[in-house]
Amino acid sequence: MENKRSVGHLTALFTVVIWGTTFISTKVLLVDFQPAEILLFRFVLGFVALLLLCPRQLRTEGRKQELLFAAAGLCGICLYYLLENIALTCTMASNVGVIISVAPFFTAILSHLSGRSGEKLRSGFFIGFGVAMAGVVLISFNGSRLQLNPMGDLLALLAAFVWACYSLLTRTISDFGQPIILTTRRTFFYGILFMIPALFLFDVRLGLERFADPANLLNILYLGFGASALCFVTWNLAVKVLGAVRTSVYIYMVPVITVITSVLVLKEPVTWTSAAGTILAVAGLFLSEYGGKNNQYS
Repeated sequence: MENKRSVGHLTALFTVVIWGTTFISTKVLLVDFQPAEILLFRFVLGFVALLLLCPRQLRTEGRKQELLFAAAGLCGICLYYLLENIALTCTMASNVGVIISVAPFFTAILSHLSGRSGEKLRSGFFIGFGVAMAGVVLISFNGSRLQLNPMGDLLALLAAFVWACYSLLTRTISDFGQPIILTTRRTFFYGILFMIPALFLFDVRLGLERFADPANLLNILYLGFGASALCFVTWNLAVKVLGAVRTSVYIYMVPVITVITSVLVLKEPVTWTSAAGTILAVAGLFLSEYGGKNNQYS
């Protein structure tokens, strides 16, 4: 059992390490692509990769299961990324980074309200949440002033909420006993399906000639195969093993990975604010995971 949980923690950590580095690829692609175009290409590539990896068909048992896959695709693939991208156009990126990190709190509350067996929210989780959020705030603003934008901040808050919904839906789907690659692929299918109507709002064009640039090609492959296909499988595996709440606290690590990557790859300077924020975020994760005796999350 302990070995299984160790695998869950390692896969969750691996996932956030990849997700924390995606801002570099996205930054490169934003020169030639709109955010919605990047979103479409990366998840189509992810779907194709999972199809090639495991071409078997997923057999669901009834309409209820299919609706759960559709809801997961709507929340985790379509709404989350669209809300986040739109929020970034309305408010500061630092605001979005802080607000998105509230997702573990929403996950814990929704999981508690759902009444899953064994669900116990202890003080360690909430203390860890407070410590981690203080760290995320320090990392995100890093000396800049807080500037509120009600519309953008609300959209970011909604993004955090729908990610929490996705986490709980994924936990329920994992109980079906189906291969994770197949369930993730079905979720991608519905996410892309729901995304299509929204694409018309953003004037999306295919423009495949843009991938003649090696930088564009390599970065979209990284986002499609790594950050989408591989990471959604590993994230869903972690949720299956650890539960939705315990996995979600690893989201605190995303800003930390971003800071480390900025220093190593972009040669950005380390400030005392980002260093202190990194320490607090990591401490908050450990407090949330291990701060309460016999913590149990589902």
